[in-house]
Amino acid sequence: MRKLPKKRFLEVAGYILRNKMAREAIYPFYSSFKLTRRCNFTCSFCNCWHVKNKWIDMPTEDVKAVLDNLARSSVIVCSFEGGDPLVRDDILELLKYQYEKPWYLLFTTSERDMQERYPMPEYGKYIDFLHISIDEGHKNLDMYDELEEYTKWGSIVTVQIVVTKNDIGALEQKIKRCQDAGVKAVVMCAVHLKNTKDHLPDLWQMSRVGLAMKKKYPGVIISPDGYFNRITWDHGCDSSSIIVDADGFLWYPCRVLEEKTINLIDSDLMSYLESEDGHERRGRMAACDIQ
Repeated sequence: MRKLPKKRFLEVAGYILRNKMAREAIYPFYSSFKLTRRCNFTCSFCNCWHVKNKWIDMPTEDVKAVLDNLARSSVIVCSFEGGDPLVRDDILELLKYQYEKPWYLLFTTSERDMQERYPMPEYGKYIDFLHISIDEGHKNLDMYDELEEYTKWGSIVTVQIVVTKNDIGALEQKIKRCQDAGVKAVVMCAVHLKNTKDHLPDLWQMSRVGLAMKKKYPGVIISPDGYFNRITWDHGCDSSSIIVDADGFLWYPCRVLEEKTINLIDSDLMSYLESEDGHERRGRMAACDIQ
């Protein structure tokens, strides 16, 4: 895990203070960056794979331009997602490039046989947190048997568990396996996205089970208590995190409203966040009643 200079934490603290003074989350601290829509799965709760055979990835230099843009902002955690970022031919180059940026990197994958197909020990040098999606939707539950192997690559390993309405009852055995292997777990609901089957679990049950598992297995689940509390709210979105799509465009203020704004290849993120349009969109999100 890289060491960030104290100056960076002071900068972030300043943005937190400015958000509090403004009484709105103007400045984000977490960015989900979809590097591609390609992957090797066809999960029924995901809509990336519908276009994966005709999707053309952003050129390397455009991805770097987006990374430069994010690095100039308040973001202190950047998450490489997809699709699956491992399928990009230039992924090692991008990992090395982002390693010079003032943030921590999360890297999410669900690829099978990673140790045979990819130079994961080399990739791991530039990944702070390796998130591996293992659940029924990915049909890769056998990967729980290899958790100890994943911890040898140098990154902090976290299993990302997407919970559907059919497998809430199986959550505990997964958390227990993570505890035994000494890895963390991120637990999230299978959100009903456009052009997908509806696998959304009962949110009240999910809230109860999630909080109970956190109490029973302390230190394993890193999804915050606030997540399990807020999933039952009529409105739980927060603009302190942002999503950058695989074409460089910013979903803003959230993914739920399905509205893209600026392209971060050539438009400055911080200027947009401070603009009247950014303020107006955050106001619309605050008034949104979509659960």
